[in-house]
Amino acid sequence: MKRAKIVLLLLFAMVSGAMAQSLLSPETLARRAKRKNLTVKEWNTDSKTKTRWLDHVTVYDSEGRKIEEIEYATYGQRERVTYEYDNETGKVTKEVVYNDRNNVVRIRRYEWNEDGTKAKQYNYLPNGKLYTVKVFEYVFGD
Repeated sequence: MKRAKIVLLLLFAMVSGAMAQSLLSPETLARRAKRKNLTVKEWNTDSKTKTRWLDHVTVYDSEGRKIEEIEYATYGQRERVTYEYDNETGKVTKEVVYNDRNNVVRIRRYEWNEDGTKAKQYNYLPNGKLYTVKVFEYVFGD
């Protein structure tokens, strides 16, 4: 009986993953496949002094989803953002923004419409208190 439960759980996990993948467009899946376990570093170079410094780092997970983005200034880290995803839809559910001292400055949570567009963005203070809600409205012209 225990083995049957494990097999069912594994089957459910595989089907859930396949369902999440099926919600994404072939283009999105192709882009993600190219970014699996990728880290992209962007460098700036001063044209006069030829001094080079790190400007931006983007880290992708084993599924090709962006999980961290760090922006640098000449003095060091300026801002860092981490991303969390819904396993069923593959959409971002949470972003945590850190300052130059690696302290949380804001938290964003997202709700999505069935068609894959953003519905709402909830903005929280570092202490977890909700301070604003952004609602997305899509208006198509004639």
